Amino acid sequence: MGTVPGLTWPVILAFGNLILSSAIVITAFSLLGYMITHNLRSAVAQTFSILLACVLVVFAGDIVVPRVESSRAAVLWLRFQWIGIALLPAAYLHFSDAVLRTTHNFSAARRLAVFGSYLFSGLLVFLALFTDALVYDGLYAPPVSHLTAGPVFPLFVAYFFLTAVFGAINIYRARRRCLTPVSRRRMTYLTISFAAPGLGVFPYLISLSFAVRPSSVSVLLLSMAANVAVGTMLVLMAYSVAYYGVLTPDRVVKHDLFHYLLRGPIVGILVIVVMLVIPRVELVLGLPRDTVLIFAVVSVIVVGQLIVNLAKPWIDRFLFSQDREEISWIQELERRMLTSSDLNQFLGNVLTGLCELLRVDTGFVMVQTGAGLSLETSVGQAEAVRRFMTGPEAQTAWQALAHTGSRHNGHRNGTVAPPPSNDGSDGHEFYSGSGFWFWPLRSQDGEQLLGALAVRARSAQVDMNLDEQAEADALLSQAAAAISDRYVQEGVFVTLQRILPDLERIQEWRSALSFAPPPAAPAEEATGAEQELPLAGGMWQQWVKDALSHYWGGPKLTNSPLLSLRVMRRALEEEDANVPRALRAVLQRAIERQRPAGERKLTASEWLLYNILDLRFVQGQRMRDIAGRLAISESDLYRKQRVAVAEVAKTLAEMEAEVADEEGEDGRTDGPEIGPISR
Repeated sequence: MGTVPGLTWPVILAFGNLILSSAIVITAFSLLGYMITHNLRSAVAQTFSILLACVLVVFAGDIVVPRVESSRAAVLWLRFQWIGIALLPAAYLHFSDAVLRTTHNFSAARRLAVFGSYLFSGLLVFLALFTDALVYDGLYAPPVSHLTAGPVFPLFVAYFFLTAVFGAINIYRARRRCLTPVSRRRMTYLTISFAAPGLGVFPYLISLSFAVRPSSVSVLLLSMAANVAVGTMLVLMAYSVAYYGVLTPDRVVKHDLFHYLLRGPIVGILVIVVMLVIPRVELVLGLPRDTVLIFAVVSVIVVGQLIVNLAKPWIDRFLFSQDREEISWIQELERRMLTSSDLNQFLGNVLTGLCELLRVDTGFVMVQTGAGLSLETSVGQAEAVRRFMTGPEAQTAWQALAHTGSRHNGHRNGTVAPPPSNDGSDGHEFYSGSGFWFWPLRSQDGEQLLGALAVRARSAQVDMNLDEQAEADALLSQAAAAISDRYVQEGVFVTLQRILPDLERIQEWRSALSFAPPPAAPAEEATGAEQELPLAGGMWQQWVKDALSHYWGGPKLTNSPLLSLRVMRRALEEEDANVPRALRAVLQRAIERQRPAGERKLTASEWLLYNILDLRFVQGQRMRDIAGRLAISESDLYRKQRVAVAEVAKTLAEMEAEVADEEGEDGRTDGPEIGPISR
């Protein structure tokens, strides 16, 4: 039977160190998962992940070593820790080089030094695991155990501090190259927290054993202080690194990371604390310890998630105090937005309730679209509904409802007027025919017919008692309000599609840290081809890029200089003088000329430019999603996008020359005269 140990200082401090080491392991593992899933394409995040892996290995050993039951097993785990200890200097140098490279400071010698450091660290790992040259059997005295320094250990110490110094110099140089306050502030966070992995990983006990054997209490106190500092600085370091390689706003990065830490590491640490705090005795409160432990762990996990969910609005308002009102609107919008599936399910519930109320088996909702009448949702006998929708009766019913609405304005504020009396004398707000009863679903002002709800007719005229009328009126009001809101939301979506390119471009600008650029290369003279074909110049390509970025609407499409092209005049004739649609058609033809022959393949190199143009501008997908679908990095995607836009610009110039030839002109390719554009 286990007993509760006496509360001596070494025991208390060892327990505190165990909790802190466990917290660092959970935090490092969680941050490693965050980096892998959020911005692993960034070189800075990749090298930071290596640092986290080294910290994870070392602190996992700190948790295991005091709990092993033999000195032989302890030595094995202490040697295992040296995988992280030996690799950390190389990871330090690599990380600092990646940060400095983001400021456009490149050095082949520095890259060679990074490669050499990994080779040397690999050699140290081999020496630590399989020889006694670096470390060998030392002291096994839980909670303070360590190996003994070998003849190569002083070389490791020199190597560790040399790489740490060079890494710190690189980070300092990167900070000096920052020009904007935002980039300088983030780099300051990184500079302050840069020492965290080294502080937590360096083998102090082996170094101290050269001079004096320290007491366990002093070692544990120093270890606790170091663990608190390391855990705090790791989070601060991750916060700085999280902004590299992402195009999302600062608010989104901060929100995602903070809530990830709350739901992951914080809850995980609480679980570990509960598991360690519950005494190792046979019975706790009359129950086996394992039973109590299971209930306690589950309670912490569930209650922790509930607390985070309940506190989320206040947490967000605290994080974004300057945007509190906008954040509240975004949260409210997220709760109230209806997708197409949401609307269909809601209308299906309304139809089900109305059919059950009237004791009929079939109902449906139809709406007017650009292609004609369309079935929104239905319940009951689908074949009967299909026959009605494909026949002329559907249009007849729609026209009848539209005409009755124009003669009767009793429907207001998204509600349906009370049904007629039982004798059917009042036929303004319903239509009965073809075996169905129809009710109009109108806009909130009652002027526009948005849809029609129908149920199987149980009599020739609408015949309901007062209770049925009241309940049916409530259901129909809800259906009308849902469809009306859906039309408003579609307008919001159209607006978002129009401004999305500008919003994404703004995020690209905000995510690109401003650093001192390298010296500009001397401008080269224009080639002969450019002089002969000005439409292939930079201004021409910019016009094409602007029009593509507003492909689905926006000032750069409707006010584009491309509107003066001859090919545009032809497109306007084909598109009934609709300017946005005409220019979109011209751009679409230019894009389609980039399409290779054969079946489309997302990852084939010959399809790359066309896929980028289609996914980015026509479909309006995000750059991160496109990069994932095409299996390329975001930086490579931006380079290929510039090439794709240049090809579209070149093709558009060729299309313009073709039209000029067809019109009987001299076929010159110097482009149209671009007259003044109203803006």
